[in-house]
Amino acid sequence: MITVITVITVIEFDKVSKRFILHKDERKTVQERVIGLLRQRPPGDEFWALREVSFRVEQGQSLGLVGHNGAGKSTALKLITRILEPTSGSVQTRGRIAALLELGSGFHPELSGRENVFLYGSLMGVRQAEMERRLPAIAAFADIGDFLDSEIKHYSSGMYTRLAFAVATAVDPDILITDEVLAVGDEAFQRKCMERIYSFRRAGKTIIFVSHALDVVRSLCDVAVWLDHGCVRASGPAGGVIDAYLADVNRQEQARLAAEQPATAPPGAASNPFRRGTREVEITRVQLLAASGEERSVFHTGEALTIRLHYHAHGRISEPVFGVGIHHESGTWLTGPNTGFDAVPIPLLEGSGYIDYRIPALPLNTGRYQVSAAVVDKTQSHVYDLHDRLYPLVLHGSGRERYGLVAIPGEWQWRG
Repeated sequence: MITVITVITVIEFDKVSKRFILHKDERKTVQERVIGLLRQRPPGDEFWALREVSFRVEQGQSLGLVGHNGAGKSTALKLITRILEPTSGSVQTRGRIAALLELGSGFHPELSGRENVFLYGSLMGVRQAEMERRLPAIAAFADIGDFLDSEIKHYSSGMYTRLAFAVATAVDPDILITDEVLAVGDEAFQRKCMERIYSFRRAGKTIIFVSHALDVVRSLCDVAVWLDHGCVRASGPAGGVIDAYLADVNRQEQARLAAEQPATAPPGAASNPFRRGTREVEITRVQLLAASGEERSVFHTGEALTIRLHYHAHGRISEPVFGVGIHHESGTWLTGPNTGFDAVPIPLLEGSGYIDYRIPALPLNTGRYQVSAAVVDKTQSHVYDLHDRLYPLVLHGSGRERYGLVAIPGEWQWRG
């Protein structure tokens, strides 16, 4: 017996482009605007938010849209919801769509929370009696207490967003669209949002998800589309697309960090207030090296890192001590090992050379860090050369751990 599986496409972009005209002349006063009605406005600059974008989403799939700010993600969502129409190409959708683009869009500020629930339901084609039945669950999720019957213009931003999310996800949509829903609300609200989004996925709903939290996109979405300046750079299984996007982000960040380093002399020039010491021994260069030997500033949690300190001794220096430090950008000092503490003997320095400090697996989570380097005498009281937090180190998480500064290896055991 042959089983035939019918694949239903619920969203399809076919060579979609969207153009905006940007007018630079400003008309601030009423008089300027009235005169503007009588005078032909000069042509503005063209801006293409999307160019020849094509992709399709099947029923029950979760699609992640990734890319930098201004890549065209929000424009694509507004085309799906018909807030915008394409300049060229076609957008086809099938089923009821609930969109969380700008939380609270569709709400009327002069109406109460209760009245806005019924208003949103009517816009989605849900009868008032049905919304009345769902109202207790909506109110419980939104957690706005006695404010349900107050005009929402008096709501705090948190109350506003909680109610908007509760209503949008209560109307049983076929397609749920979320744009940076994790960027609003406190930690408890964000967790409730994600629990509900995952429940939609388990129910076989189609989800379009936009977020800069790439680990969430990776775990939630089946497929992804990477938009870059309005064009599709990659599409396919979410993991592969996210890896390609992160690799590009890493390359750009590495280039930026390299460009910020001085072109001549080590980053410890005398004018640098973060360098001090008597310079009998100088640190002439500091390299952050990957396992392959490649020099870079961007690493992933769990990668090996070698910090190489190049030095030049201007005379014979007995028993020096080399050290490194790693700080979080907030100022927290995370580690500060040196050859003295670790009993690594260096009897004599003369001329040039280098010394390596190797970390087999970086335990740092996503964030920006700063590396220090130093060489001191054997008593560790006389500083030959100190480069204090001069070398940027950027960490991208592995996706396994999300919270805190460090990823500490550990094991779980459970006995039922």
